[in-house]
This record gives sequence, structure tokens and C-alpha cells, in this order.
Amino acid sequence: MSRVGELVGLRSRETAVVVGLISGSQFVNHVFLVLLPPILPLLSRDLDVSIALLGLALGVQALVNTVFQLPFGYLADHYDRTITLGISSVLGGVGALVTAVAPEFTVLVLGQVLLGIGVAGHHPSHYPLLSDATPDAVRGRAFAIYNFGGSLGFATPPAVITAIVAIDGLTWRHAIGILGVVGLVYGLLVTALIAWRVDDEVTAPNVEAVTTGEPLAERVRSELRALVAEPGILALAVLALFATTANWGLTSYAVVFLTDAYALSLGTANLTLTGLFVVGAGAILVGGYLTDRFGGGRILIFSFVGFTALVGLIATQLAPATAVVGLFLLLGGVRSVASPARDELTERLSARGTVATSFAVVTVGIMLGSTIAPPVFGYLIEWAGVQTAFYAIAGVGALATAVTAVVVGRFADRERHASATSD
Repeated sequence: MSRVGELVGLRSRETAVVVGLISGSQFVNHVFLVLLPPILPLLSRDLDVSIALLGLALGVQALVNTVFQLPFGYLADHYDRTITLGISSVLGGVGALVTAVAPEFTVLVLGQVLLGIGVAGHHPSHYPLLSDATPDAVRGRAFAIYNFGGSLGFATPPAVITAIVAIDGLTWRHAIGILGVVGLVYGLLVTALIAWRVDDEVTAPNVEAVTTGEPLAERVRSELRALVAEPGILALAVLALFATTANWGLTSYAVVFLTDAYALSLGTANLTLTGLFVVGAGAILVGGYLTDRFGGGRILIFSFVGFTALVGLIATQLAPATAVVGLFLLLGGVRSVASPARDELTERLSARGTVATSFAVVTVGIMLGSTIAPPVFGYLIEWAGVQTAFYAIAGVGALATAVTAVVVGRFADRERHASATSD
């Protein structure tokens, strides 16, 4: 971890430790988020349910994740980031294991609910730790390493599940069970190491825990009123909503598109999805460097314009099979440069003492998009076909581009100018 830290400018040993451990935790949580998309055709057959109903299960996971964002953000900001990290890690692993043993659809949904609660705590606990452990000058690169870990997490299930189910006697249940156990063990390990090895100045909450007799409900209302007074954060949450709806629609149904529209094998389609995330992981590191150099706003606009154009081209089905695989890989890179840019803007627009809660609010937008995309695009696939669904994904990408222009013009550029003037 120290060597990786030196390569991107993270000279402090503690900074490199925190960035490395938390990036690994992001890897695990993103593994949990995409356990189902690589096996949707198998689940549809084994559990005798439609793609649209499975999309509803993915939406339930994301909805629960959304609901628990602000409670975890409040816990991390006011009480204990390490406890937030631990709860998130354990419940995510348990949810994955319940998913692995689910004998029917209702138990599968229960597993996704537990997984959604667990994963909800990772952004509220991760981002404050990264922010307090990292110098301002390299924070964009630290966020890039973190999102690099997350992108590799997205890439892992398609490849691992494909490899495991290819072994005689093993099924998707074994694959998800293995991933769940590994994730649970790592989560316990990283929580212990953060608690024992990282200074209290990094792990302590951003503000003093309230010790007065003020009721909890009133304190929560005060927090929400303070957030409403931060229009830049709310605008970023809207941006995250549109961007994630488009991105999650692509992630959820890329395999279905390639198998249905191009008659590729399930293994080839899953490897393409893995390749999309691997290319995206490298692009995240580039995005971190570009964000530190040019600012997050310009990078976001470039990313969403490119995403919209590429998905629209893919939806036409004019490209041959080999070319469309290449377009998916290019798409993985173009969309992923946006991650550190969005994080940099969120951190910069956050009011003092509300970093965890601000990231929780933006993550609410992310998770609402994740909630909407699977059932809506799944229904479109059942009703009008996968090509129509991908045209719709491109349309939502265009909306994300428009909202990005508003955010950059009204909030981000003004904040950057104010910061430069005060310096």
C-alpha cells in the first residue's frame, strides 16, 4: 500500500493505509452490489421468475440502501465512523450469504434487503475517513484509488461467477457464497485495523456528539434543515440520480443485451461486462489526475456527453459483434472518469462538519437511480425489447448531461472562484 501511495503522491504512511484499506472495503461493497446481474438468466430459470421481477428485486436492494443512507451518515458524522463501517461490513456479508442459499424468490429478496442495509453504510463511513486522512492537494487521486477499488469490485462477480459455474458440480449459489464469505471476513478485518491502527483524529466524528437534552428527532430535523440550505449538494444529488439511473440500467442489462441482441454466449457476455469494469478501473485513476488538474465540472461534462453518444450508438445495433464488445469497453472508460470528479465536487461543496452527511445525501441520489433503473428498464425489455431499453438509457444520459451543466455553471465554478479568491 505504501508503494501505491507514493506513486500517486500519498506520502504519509497513515494516509496510504487508510486509502488502501477503505479502497478494499469499497471493492467488497461493489462486489455485493452486482451479485445478481451476471446470473439473471440463470435465476430466471432456476427460480421460475421473469427478468422484470428480478429487476424488482434489484430495485428493492437499492431502495433499502437509499433509506439507510442518512441514518448511517448521521451515525458517522456524530458518533463513530468505525462502528458505521463495521455494521455495514457485517450486514452486507450476511445478505450475500442469504442470497446464496435462497430456495425461492421471497428469500432472495430478503437477502437483497439485508445486503442493501449493509452496503448503505459504506459511503457515509468511507468518505469522511478518506477526507480527513488525505491532504487537499492529492484528494482527487485518493478518491480515484478508492473508486478504482470499487470498479474492480464491479468487475469481479461476472468473471468469478462464470469461472465457478463452469466447474462440474458447482452453481451460482456456490459462487455467491464464496464471495459472501470473503467479503465478510475482509469487512471484519478492515474494521479492526481501522479501529486499532488509525489515529483518532481521522476516525473521530466531524462534530462533537450532541450531549444536551435535545430530542433525537429535533436534532435530525436540524440536520435536514442545514442540508436544504446547501443547494449545491442537493443539485449534485439530482445529478447523481440521473447519472446512476443510466449507469445502473447499463450495468444491470448489458449481459441481457449481448445475449439477446447479439446472441453471444452467457460466458462471453459476462467477460465483456468484466472488461467494461476493468477498463473503467483504469479510467478512474486517469479521472483522478484530470480532476486534480482541471476540476470536477469539466470532467463530468466530458464523461456524460461521451456516455450518451456511445450508448446511443450501441442501441442502434449497427455495429458487428466484435465491434460492439469494443464499444462496451470504451464506454466503461468514458463513464468511469466521472467518479472522482463527482466526489471532488461533493467534498468541496460540503459545509464544515457535514462531509459524511453530504456524501450520504448524494448517495441517496445514487441509490434512487439504482432503485429506479432495474425495474423500469427490466419492464421496458419485457414490453418493448432490449433495444428500446438501451435507447431509453441513452436518453437518461442526456438528462444527466443537462443537469451537469447546471451544477457546474451555478455552483461548482462559483465555489472554485470563491476558494481561489480567499486564498
